[in-house]
Amino acid sequence: MPETVPEIASTPGAQCDVEWTLLQAACSANASLESSSQQKNRLRGLLENRLNWESLPQLAERHGVGPLLYKAVSSLGSDAPAGPSLLQQHYQTNLHRTLFLARELIRILDHFDSLAIDVLPYKGVALAEMLYGDIAMRQAGDIDLLIRPQDLTRIRHALAELGYKPHEQFSEAEERAYLRSGYECAFDSNLGRNLLEVQWALQPRFYAVDFEMESLFRRAVTVCVASRNMKTPSLEDLFLILSLHAAKHVWGRLIWLCDISQIQKLPALKWDWIGETAHSLGIARILQVTLLLTKIVLGAPIPAPAEKLLRPDQAAVALANEIAPKLGNRSPHDVESFSYFHLMMRLRERKADRVRFLKRLAFTPGPGEWKSIRLPAPLFPMYRLVRLARLAGRVAKL
Repeated sequence: MPETVPEIASTPGAQCDVEWTLLQAACSANASLESSSQQKNRLRGLLENRLNWESLPQLAERHGVGPLLYKAVSSLGSDAPAGPSLLQQHYQTNLHRTLFLARELIRILDHFDSLAIDVLPYKGVALAEMLYGDIAMRQAGDIDLLIRPQDLTRIRHALAELGYKPHEQFSEAEERAYLRSGYECAFDSNLGRNLLEVQWALQPRFYAVDFEMESLFRRAVTVCVASRNMKTPSLEDLFLILSLHAAKHVWGRLIWLCDISQIQKLPALKWDWIGETAHSLGIARILQVTLLLTKIVLGAPIPAPAEKLLRPDQAAVALANEIAPKLGNRSPHDVESFSYFHLMMRLRERKADRVRFLKRLAFTPGPGEWKSIRLPAPLFPMYRLVRLARLAGRVAKL
C-alpha cells in the first residue's frame, strides 16, 4: 500500500510582503498553468497596491529575476503603472552586462580552443539561452565554467595570458589538497573582481555527493550563444546540478526555482535517468524538495513521470513546508551555522550519506584552516587537527 504523503502548503507562509508576492506572480507566468489573461489580471491587482518602486528592483536583483519581472510587467502595456520605468533601467543595465559577459565568454573559449582545453560553460548566458531562448532573460552575474581537475594548472596559465589572476593564492600543497576537498577557483581581471569561476566538482567534498565529472563531459550538448556554438551540460545533468546548487544555498534565490520550472516542463526530459541517478547518489530527497518548492512558490505542476520516480516522502514535504515561508526573507541564510549543517543532513535520505557528510565536515581542512596557522609542507596532514580544534571552538561558544 503506498505511503500517504501529507499535503504541501499552498502559500509561501507568513512572508506576505507585496513586493515579494509580485515577484512570485511575475515568475509564475513562466511556470504555472494559469492562462495569460489570469496572469495579467493577477499582476494588475498586485500593481494596484502601494509598491516601493525603489526597493522592488533591488529585491528582484537579489533574487536574480529582474528581467523576468520587467517582462511580466511590461506585457501589460498601457495598463502598467509609471513605476516600471525603474525596472526598464535595470533591465537595460542587465542587458549591457549580459552582452559584455557573452563577449568575454567567447574570448575565453576561443583561447581555450586554441590550446585544446575542454570546458563546459553553464549557468549565465549559456543557461539563459538554453532555458529561456534569450540571454537577456536571466540576470547577469559572472562566468562559470566546469572543468576537469587535471586541467586546472593549464587553465590558470591560459587565463593569465588573458589577464586573469586567481582570487586566492595557494601553495603547492594547499592546491593539491584543495583539488581533492574544494570545488572552485575564482579569477579576477581588470574587467572585474570574481568575474570568472572554474569548477572541477559540483560541491565541496564534505557534502558527500560524489558526482562523476568525466561522464558529465561525455553527455554534454551544444548550445548557440551570440552565434557561437559551445558545449554545456545536458538538461538532465542541469536538473541535478541546479537542484544541488539551490539546496546548498537553501533555495535562497527565486531564479533557481524559475530555472527548475523551465527544465521540468520540457517534454523530452529523461526522467528515468534523473530518478535512477538521484537514487544512486543519495540526493532523491533534495530533488523532491526542489520540485515541491517550485510547486509551492511558482505554482509549477510536478510532471507525472517525476512524481512517480521521485515521489516525495513525509520528510521531504515537511522540509519544503519549513523552507518555503523563509524564501522571501531579506537576510541570507547563515551557511556557517550548525543549524545549516543540520539542515544539510536532513536533506539526505540515506544514513550512510549523513555519516559521510559528518566525517568529511569534521576532518576536511580548507582555506580557513590554512589561513589560521601556517604549517610547513611535511606537517600538512596536521591541518585535520586544526580543523577539529576550530570546530570545537565553535561548539564551545554555543
